[in-house]
Amino acid sequence: MPLFNAAPAVPVLLSGSPCERGRAQAARAGVSESQVRTAVLGRVEEARAAGLIDADGLRYVEAQRAFLTANDPDTMAELAGIAEGFGVPEDDLFVHQHLTVLRDLKTGAHIDTDGCSTWAVGDSEDGPLVVKNRDFSGSHLGVQRVFLHEGPDIATGRMICVGSAGSPGAYSSGINAAGLALVDNHVGTNHHGVGWLRYFAMTRILATCRTVDEAISFIAARPHAGGGNLILADRSGATAAIELGTGSSGIEKGAASWRTNHFVTANMADCNLLEHGDRIDDNSSIRFDFLSRMVPNRRWSVEAAAALMATHAEDGAGMAPLCQHPDHDGSQTISSVIYRCDKASLHFLEGNPCSGEWQLFEMTV
Repeated sequence: MPLFNAAPAVPVLLSGSPCERGRAQAARAGVSESQVRTAVLGRVEEARAAGLIDADGLRYVEAQRAFLTANDPDTMAELAGIAEGFGVPEDDLFVHQHLTVLRDLKTGAHIDTDGCSTWAVGDSEDGPLVVKNRDFSGSHLGVQRVFLHEGPDIATGRMICVGSAGSPGAYSSGINAAGLALVDNHVGTNHHGVGWLRYFAMTRILATCRTVDEAISFIAARPHAGGGNLILADRSGATAAIELGTGSSGIEKGAASWRTNHFVTANMADCNLLEHGDRIDDNSSIRFDFLSRMVPNRRWSVEAAAALMATHAEDGAGMAPLCQHPDHDGSQTISSVIYRCDKASLHFLEGNPCSGEWQLFEMTV
């Protein structure tokens, strides 16, 4: 099969210390302060209106701030640089990173949700692949960027992260120069604690780990805030699905891995907090079952993966809504990404994968 046709593209280079890389977002990402305020601070105001940022929520956020300042100073420094660069309050940017946790803690409060469908295979026509449809607030369509990070805290050399201006590091997914790639899914959970936030852990994993086993060890050695799945693969072809709890996790390793927006392992299934009537929560099992049928049962390529992620429920019997279009809840598929671990590269498409143009980003610039 011929190589997937995608236009070569150049990532936004962020170089230097974490704080310098944060400040550089404002200078290099081509995103205005008003766009960041809409995408980030607008969601914070929505959360305040929904009652998520009450006294209990603020106490939790402050406990998180103390923990992460002590345990992840690099990401906290990057966040401070972002705030300085865009001229927005650092406190609000920190709260924004915790909105899904605050939503779980305040059962019944409604803000737009994030979702995502993810999978990985250790062997394909194009080597190990990690794939994700990012389902999130439509306001982030204009601020998504592919960032190339390099700096003294990145022991793996370099990392390319798909994220959003106004957020640090791997706010959605990434790959490092060693060929370790990871993506995440939101999972609502009935048990949160003080610990590593998923997005921050993803960034540190890419900065310090070279293999799936090293990433699993990183997770196992630390307390976590809880909530969310990680899908990973490395250059050797190892893959894993990690369900993040606080106090426990669920880990599955194999030739292929996949997840949507709920926990499935025996360790974590009782921790699901699914909101009835939320479109993404309601179709999570449908998407998971579809991936369970599809992912382990064929030999993949980048091109075939791209076609799968453009699937809709109405495409035929047995199909599933991997490609989610705008609806009343404000969430939709805002991008799709396919990582090649052998080349440390990624194919990226902004918007719905059924109707966009793919770009190819490589580690060297």
